[in-house]
Amino acid sequence: MPALVLLGAQWGDEGKGKATDLLGGSVDYVVRYQGGNNAGHTVVVGDQKYALHLLPSGILSPTCVPVIGNGVVVDPSVLLSELSGLNERGVDTSKLMISGNAHIITPYNVTVDKVTERFLGKRKIGTTGRGIGPTYADKINRVGIRVQDLYDESILTQKVEAALDVKNQMLTKLYNRRAIAVEQVVEELLGYAEKLAPYVADTVLVLNQALEEDKVVLFEGGQGTLLDIDHGTYPFVTSSNPTAGGACTGSGVGPTKISRVIGILKAYTTRVGAGPFPTELFDADGEALRRIGGERGVTTGRDRRCGWFDAVIARYATRVNGLTDFFLTKLDVLTGWEQIPVCVAYEIDGKRVEELPYSQTDFHHAKPVYENLPGWSEDITKAKSFSDLPKNAQNYVKALEEMSGAPISAIGVGPGRDETIEVNSFL
Repeated sequence: MPALVLLGAQWGDEGKGKATDLLGGSVDYVVRYQGGNNAGHTVVVGDQKYALHLLPSGILSPTCVPVIGNGVVVDPSVLLSELSGLNERGVDTSKLMISGNAHIITPYNVTVDKVTERFLGKRKIGTTGRGIGPTYADKINRVGIRVQDLYDESILTQKVEAALDVKNQMLTKLYNRRAIAVEQVVEELLGYAEKLAPYVADTVLVLNQALEEDKVVLFEGGQGTLLDIDHGTYPFVTSSNPTAGGACTGSGVGPTKISRVIGILKAYTTRVGAGPFPTELFDADGEALRRIGGERGVTTGRDRRCGWFDAVIARYATRVNGLTDFFLTKLDVLTGWEQIPVCVAYEIDGKRVEELPYSQTDFHHAKPVYENLPGWSEDITKAKSFSDLPKNAQNYVKALEEMSGAPISAIGVGPGRDETIEVNSFL
């Protein structure tokens, strides 16, 4: 079995951490290929809950090598803090590998992120303020700082000087902020070099050699399909490509090596931050989903916006990612509803539309067209097989599978590692 990609099929927060952790014991490498500490995964192992922000979920699997690929942007202070926290809880983090080509989130990237978001006012994107977007902008503008630059003080200083030449002009003259000293930034970044050195590697070479040796490599996206910079609900998106194509560019592994692409679907829909959300609920049902599902951002701490399942975006995710399978999470949260609405299409200017509109304007005006499916009241958290589920829960899963365009191969019926029904094996 060569490489697998596991990614979010909605707006993120679908439960990728649990899915990756579930597979982690059966794979040799888990690779984070995009995003930064603006994403978060919650993994429950026994009675222990782990909140991961930058590290791949495979860090919790003793037999797995976790890798931070070249497509990730790394805040060194966050990474070291996360590693320290896991070490204190007895988790071995010594196998971690970090690409020397991954870009560093600098202090000035964080400053720029916060001041520009405030400056946008009502037009703000809803960023986490952690410097992710400005770091990717520096990467594209070819003034970014890479992990490998921490080991050459001369190159590091030149690059910081080049970046701050422009940014200090913007900070002082446009935003009325204090200029940032080059020496201060260089000193802070060099302070991370020795601590990160044991983890830095040529991960492109390592991963490709692993695949040549028939090792199993799992690629883990940080956000969901609808937050993709190219294929998401632009401009309310992240600054990288969490879709399947991003796994290749963010790791240096070619597409011919990927055999399965697994989309994580929540049994309802959530999103964090601004932007259109056709099935969003503003009533008691929305509040119930938020409360029962524990819908609060792992990284941001913000309440997630909640709504019914949207089959239109699920079909879209299947198409743009080439999904081979779905992992349906949080089915247990829907227990107790007599009827469960599912969005099967949109109404736009009086017309029924069954595919995601390419026009931003149309999507902003999309109204959900619902079909009601019978609910169930039985506790499903102890279900071990598909046949253990109540008939209406089975029918709900089958309906979502048919509407979404790919088989549902696993179903989450609770937050725990063992609270999963495996319909078809991913490996």
